[in-house]
Amino acid sequence: MIQTEHGRVAPGFEPVAEAFADNFARGEELGAGFAAILDGELVVDLTGGHADRARTRSWDGSTLVPVYSTTKPIAAIVIARLQDQGLLMLDEPIGRLWPQFEAHGKTVSIAQAMSHQAGVPGFVDPIDPGLWLDPPALAAALAALEPMWPPGTRNGYHPLTWGYIVGELAARAMGGRSLGTHLREEVCGPLGIDFWIGLPPGEHGRTAEISRPKAMPDLSTATPERRAAFLTPWAAPNRGGAEWRETEIPSANGHGTARAVAALYGVFANQGRIGDTQVLSPATLADLTRMRISGQDLVLPFHIDWAAGIMRNSNLRWGPNPGGLGHAGWGGSCGFADPDRHLSGAYVMNRQSNALLGDDRAGRLIGALYGCL
Repeated sequence: MIQTEHGRVAPGFEPVAEAFADNFARGEELGAGFAAILDGELVVDLTGGHADRARTRSWDGSTLVPVYSTTKPIAAIVIARLQDQGLLMLDEPIGRLWPQFEAHGKTVSIAQAMSHQAGVPGFVDPIDPGLWLDPPALAAALAALEPMWPPGTRNGYHPLTWGYIVGELAARAMGGRSLGTHLREEVCGPLGIDFWIGLPPGEHGRTAEISRPKAMPDLSTATPERRAAFLTPWAAPNRGGAEWRETEIPSANGHGTARAVAALYGVFANQGRIGDTQVLSPATLADLTRMRISGQDLVLPFHIDWAAGIMRNSNLRWGPNPGGLGHAGWGGSCGFADPDRHLSGAYVMNRQSNALLGDDRAGRLIGALYGCL
């Protein structure tokens, strides 16, 4: 590896370090990290800038940052592992594990819910925003909702509610054990991966502060589905405090480093493996990542090809391979995987943009990365 101003790159990947430095030179970053793993080798590991808004703490390889919805495919890996363990099946009705969810005709499979077809992207009527910090209570309120469209017929992004659906299913399948506990004890802990869904208090001191975007994202028309998902005062909890970090929200508050996110997205790039460890069977990985629904999303203003918890790269947001996979998080983070090249990577940062998908900073880095292959 070659040491650069912001970390290390393998020989031949110097243009990625240059693109990373350029994002700072443009004045677009506060602190950030970018990592890429090719054929099991860490070829890019870059960090830079500051972990706090006052610019008193440097961002380094141990800095954790919330990656928001970039968490979703990592949570999906846990659900898929439960299929491998015989505790659930992606194509079985949610009602087998969670009968209450089927109120008002919400009869969908687990995979349909994971591909944003359940019809409950948010709450139309007011709720106490603090309910988001009580996952069992929020899940019960969610189960009682009437769907906003016939479940299983359309895709409409569930920015937060997705995590409470999969979290409740995981707990029911595992007899009360949580999704974040499984991830920590069976994947991240044994493999030395610094990623958490439900951040222990002892880790809060190395967490980056978030600089919020200066403008709202462009959602086009404020439809009822978009209002429920994003635009009401009760559409999200107060994000950033200790209680929010510690609560397990598998859709939105995974904390980690770029290196950790790249390692976990490696499951999608390497036939279910991270290094020499088979995290998912190839058959279950194929089931998880096959196209579940394709169409104009009812919440996000994009045409999206959804697998179960991760997007297919048909719009080439994460490199030139339409067979790739990826997901973005609020403010610009992303993780991506290219199974043809056995490549995975991640971009994380704490200065948020208002991009919904395809943040320009990540786009430059991914373009530079592919230019080196």
